[in-house]
Amino acid sequence: MARPGRVTASHCMNELIGFLVRHSKWFVFAFFVVISCMLLFKDDPYRQHVYITSAGRLASTAYKGANNVTSYFNLHEINDDLNRRNAELQAEIVRLRETIDWMQEAGYADTMEVERDVRHFDFIVAHVINNSIAHPYNYLTINKGSKDGVKPELGVIDRNGVVGIVSNTGPNSARVISLLNPHFRLSCKIKRSDYFGSLVWDGGSPSEAMLEELPRHTQFKVGDTIVTSGYSAVFPAGLPVGVVIDDDTDKNQNFFSLRIRLLADFTTLSNVQVVVNNQADELRALRAGEENDSKKNPFGN
Repeated sequence: MARPGRVTASHCMNELIGFLVRHSKWFVFAFFVVISCMLLFKDDPYRQHVYITSAGRLASTAYKGANNVTSYFNLHEINDDLNRRNAELQAEIVRLRETIDWMQEAGYADTMEVERDVRHFDFIVAHVINNSIAHPYNYLTINKGSKDGVKPELGVIDRNGVVGIVSNTGPNSARVISLLNPHFRLSCKIKRSDYFGSLVWDGGSPSEAMLEELPRHTQFKVGDTIVTSGYSAVFPAGLPVGVVIDDDTDKNQNFFSLRIRLLADFTTLSNVQVVVNNQADELRALRAGEENDSKKNPFGN
């Protein structure tokens, strides 16, 4: 005798037979449809051609649908690969720019070195997992941390321009001070000139900022590109930041400001790159030594 609650083989068989009996009309219908199709296409070449063509189209449509679904699930992997390649190209651009600058300088020197290591910067690909643009002081969070080589005071960019600078790191994530934060000031200059100032967000539109402290004799025009000056250990020179859209010139001051349209779209930030300056520690040590010397002998004698 079967125990209560236990499903026996005979019970399963009875359920199967009951299912077949309840739906026997559909099974009979499907059987006759198959037989009819076989008789219909068996001795008629034209109908066979129509059948094969229709079946081929149906199979092709099914294969395309399956391929679209598979491609959709592979987009994340493809996107990661593109971001990695973009980071490699960005590093190559920086190295080539530094090589050109060095060759131009060496052209005026009496001697030239045959070999020179210009690999100053590397780039770590990361994804934005949290971002704010509507607060007075905005931050964003990325999914890379100390385990990946990310540490405080590293710059962050995306494919369009500068995004911010790392402030705090954990093992697997990092907090970034956004460019849309008045606490973050960035040394920038007008492209193809030596006029530089400090870029700062004025708390208004998330797509605009101000380039302040420009000398009164600065020459510019609307549409000029603003790039990083390279006067820090965070960003290499020449990274795009924005475009001049207006000036807030005060004729009675020795310095003036330019309104800049930022190239980075902070409303759609997704993939970014962390800028690693391989010479940052050396530069900071030199600057710390200079500051100590100036404190000991403020007149420089």
